[in-house]
Amino acid sequence: MKIFVRAKTGVKQESVKKVDENHFIVSVTTRPIKGKANLAIIKALARYFKTSPSKILFCKGLSSKEKTMEVLG
Repeated sequence: MKIFVRAKTGVKQESVKKVDENHFIVSVTTRPIKGKANLAIIKALARYFKTSPSKILFCKGLSSKEKTMEVLG
């Protein structure tokens, strides 16, 4: 399933909010330094979808706030 993510970094509390069927807002406490925020986003989505972090892949937007990702399985 392909999803579209709006990333918010450096917040006080992590959360995943579903906007509609395929759009999510993911807030993580980590700052976007050396890809650490991307890893935190993957882990947050894995918890939300109750799957392994290895099942969540980036399609587009690795260095952008607007990301396109794929959730396998």
